[in-house]
Amino acid sequence: MSDDVLLKYQTLIDELREKLGSANFDKFFQTKTKALSKPDQFLLKMEMNRLSQPVQRFIDLRGQVTGDVKPYEHQGKQHFMDNIAIEVFEKAIKQHGGYTLAVYEAVMNTDNNHKVMQRKAKETGQAAPILTQVEEKKVPLTHLVEFASYETRSEERMNYSIRVKIALSSKNIIEANTSDISVSGCKVKLPNRYEVTQGQMLRLRLVGLEQDFELGLKDGVQYEVVAVDSSNSDFNYIRLKRTYDENNSAFDDFLRSFIHGNKRRYKVNIDNTLEAVIVKGYEQYYLPRVSSLFLFLSENNQQLQPTLSLTNENNINSLRYFIDENKHPVLSSILNSARIQALTSQTSHVKTTTLYSFNHIAGGKLFFYTATDLELSQTPALKELFLGFGSHKPSWRTFVVQMVPCLDADAFIPLSLPETAGTDIAKFNKPPSPRVQGMLQDIKYLVLLTDITTASATAEYQKNSFKKEQVNALKQFGHAKQKAYAPLDAVALEYINLRAETRYLYKTTIEFEQEESVKVVAHTLDFSENGLQIELAEPTRYEKGDLLLVAFPDLQKITKKHQLSKLPYEIMAISKTKTIVNLRSYQPTPDTPHQGSIFFTQLIANNKDKLQASEESPKVPGLSAALRNIVTKNVCQFPFYLHKKASNIQVGAIAKGLYPTHFHFLLQHFNLLTEHFSLAQFMPENVINDIFLPRLKTLKRQDPPLQIDLYIRFNPLIKSLDKALMCDYVPTEYTSLSKKSFITASAQQDLFFGFRIFLSRTGRPDTEYLAKELSYISQYAQHKARVLEEELWSVVCVGEMIEITDELTQRYNIEAKLLHNMALRKKNWLQKLTLS
Repeated sequence: MSDDVLLKYQTLIDELREKLGSANFDKFFQTKTKALSKPDQFLLKMEMNRLSQPVQRFIDLRGQVTGDVKPYEHQGKQHFMDNIAIEVFEKAIKQHGGYTLAVYEAVMNTDNNHKVMQRKAKETGQAAPILTQVEEKKVPLTHLVEFASYETRSEERMNYSIRVKIALSSKNIIEANTSDISVSGCKVKLPNRYEVTQGQMLRLRLVGLEQDFELGLKDGVQYEVVAVDSSNSDFNYIRLKRTYDENNSAFDDFLRSFIHGNKRRYKVNIDNTLEAVIVKGYEQYYLPRVSSLFLFLSENNQQLQPTLSLTNENNINSLRYFIDENKHPVLSSILNSARIQALTSQTSHVKTTTLYSFNHIAGGKLFFYTATDLELSQTPALKELFLGFGSHKPSWRTFVVQMVPCLDADAFIPLSLPETAGTDIAKFNKPPSPRVQGMLQDIKYLVLLTDITTASATAEYQKNSFKKEQVNALKQFGHAKQKAYAPLDAVALEYINLRAETRYLYKTTIEFEQEESVKVVAHTLDFSENGLQIELAEPTRYEKGDLLLVAFPDLQKITKKHQLSKLPYEIMAISKTKTIVNLRSYQPTPDTPHQGSIFFTQLIANNKDKLQASEESPKVPGLSAALRNIVTKNVCQFPFYLHKKASNIQVGAIAKGLYPTHFHFLLQHFNLLTEHFSLAQFMPENVINDIFLPRLKTLKRQDPPLQIDLYIRFNPLIKSLDKALMCDYVPTEYTSLSKKSFITASAQQDLFFGFRIFLSRTGRPDTEYLAKELSYISQYAQHKARVLEEELWSVVCVGEMIEITDELTQRYNIEAKLLHNMALRKKNWLQKLTLS
């Protein structure tokens, strides 16, 4: 009924809206509504109050308007608007005195908004406007990013072309030009009819400088050929470095002074910094969203064991899973010497296995039972028993384990900037501190532990038959209690804080219930103005989205002003152990203040000097960055990125680390790992639009990743890509779909690959991580810095692929002989591919 009244007075509402926020609005409202009934006046007044409510909504007009959208920041929040929307926004902010619902609605109803244009066309009976030009459909292109591929220069190079004479020999002197020059080297443009080789010594006369300056170099300057960069034209670019055999410090000082005095005029060469920012930009998106737990194995008394872990929001639950009733990490028992030895004996660069686990509580103690796929194959009589019995336990988990060698030297990745670029660059280019180096010096391997448990997979394992009277035979897979476990330090990955509110560490008792059911007692781990994180003694039966009525009996004792009972909170996230729960205050309407939020806002404001923020300083400064660098240099997964371009979502980039995956090799087989290529056959548009996007629309940045399985059947003997490849994407929530026939048919004649895809929403890019290099680029090429930022801001989703071929063949119990024969064909294919 109220909607009908508002629709009836829409013209009047628009008129009132234009005056909303002005000093004489109340008088104007009374004048305009004096002829209306009291109930209608009340409804209009409520509508004005609604429009005056402050809001926190982010505005994202990418793909929704005809103008060019760009980042726009207001009071610390990042929006995406075009010029028209920005003008409306700023005018409305001034009118209403702040960011209110009226401002938001004004921005969302500009004349160039696609929805507004279509609505107006419908109202006038005209054809809907064509929002994009009619042109031949272009296949979206993807580009390749190679992690940790950037280099650091020892000094700045200036783009400067001068005439030089090059003595290829005593009798062969030619003229050429430089394209850039530094104190210790230069690049020369040379016709490709002249042959020079790497390591060759050349003498250069810098005749272009000698015309204006007295250099005192009658015999020229000796250079060594570092590399020859071939081009498609008639010229090659020869990279040269000085040998300093002339030992002329006056000339060195002259060059240094000349470059410093002219770099603004001629501009320094920033190519390597541009490349570094692109790569680092994609790295900083990927690492905080990785689903794999990073474990670092150190050698002590000739024994390897996990000593450090690097955690983020997506992988922390894997670490929590392997903690016993006394809060001790038991991973040193799970990744024991025998298992590490079995992994290191593998001949592949990336050592892999599948780990199955469940736990059992007896006498108040938590006992773990684990087995690898190799161990199960060696005990076939117990395989069905372990998989069948274990998968019926609520604690059942399946992990992919990957292990790669690493070096403590990998912990240092300096800036791509030369120290001559600024007085403070040297400060940022320092290697890890002696304390950090001491903690890393014994590290030999990096282990990635990825939880791939799903309801559909668990249902398949539950099909394994077993006899309950045989369960005691599983004791050989049990892990005995140890008097002391090897310490494992959990180090949080440091990156930009994307939380809307600061959380404060505080433990207090809370009680909650649902619809007058039995009360549950728990305690808080931290709180913010509008949220709580709580810990329960037993796993909760509640689910994400449930509403709870919460009471704070201890906090109620310190306030009479606020009623701290039966406060509505919504469950936002639940840990896999179901004992850690995130809550957020729930407001049925904007007009209903939440007493809990009001209380905590005042509590924080009055006690900031006493409360400890949960984002506390790291225990060991620099350790998180060092571990992050080790991971960056040893990536063995397949990262990819979904970009928002106009109104489309497409795979804008993929990444490759030191250890390429089988998916990289599939792309290489079809010559697709080039600078720009099409992923249309591997990840077609309908998969992105019909499978990825509907799920991504409901996904928030802090939510756990979406999981989708990819099944690939590949015949390496067929040259045609569309005939050689068959891809099948299966969302993991599909519990009734068996893919055994697909895998079996692939293994009989072709090659089968299975991948688990994790999709995570991104927040804003961590520009602080790139600040120094972006600032440097902006000094010399502001437009290039802007293009880089726009590319990073267009990333809306980070994906990663983990190979689960072995787990799938185990899950569906594929015949061993088929797998053996396929493994031989796969090995033969890879050998031919790497030799070609």
